[in-house]
Amino acid sequence: MAEQKKILVADDDEIFLKLVDNDMTGEGYVVITARNGREALSSAKSQKPDLILLDINMPDMNGGEVGEILKSDPRTKDIPVIFLTGLLTKQEEESRGNMIGGNYFVAKPYNLQALLEEIRTHL
Repeated sequence: MAEQKKILVADDDEIFLKLVDNDMTGEGYVVITARNGREALSSAKSQKPDLILLDINMPDMNGGEVGEILKSDPRTKDIPVIFLTGLLTKQEEESRGNMIGGNYFVAKPYNLQALLEEIRTHL
């Protein structure tokens, strides 16, 4: 059997974190969770996930800052990042083709099948 892919999910909303964890675990992924930007950076470096799902609006350090640090670190720069955000609407997601400033994003609440397609594209 192929090795399970690891996904790091960073979000300060505990309920949302559990939902994504359950959805991704149910699809056969190993899930690592982080509740803020600093935890996300630490986990990305120590756990070496295959992909990161990153909330933008978090305390202490927002997802944009985390993404920039990840991309500037040789240990984490090649890990694909998909932003999961409530800051954009589904219409904006569709009209922009899931891209903002060269970053992939999915609007909350997410459609599981659409999110899984986006994840498979990047893994």
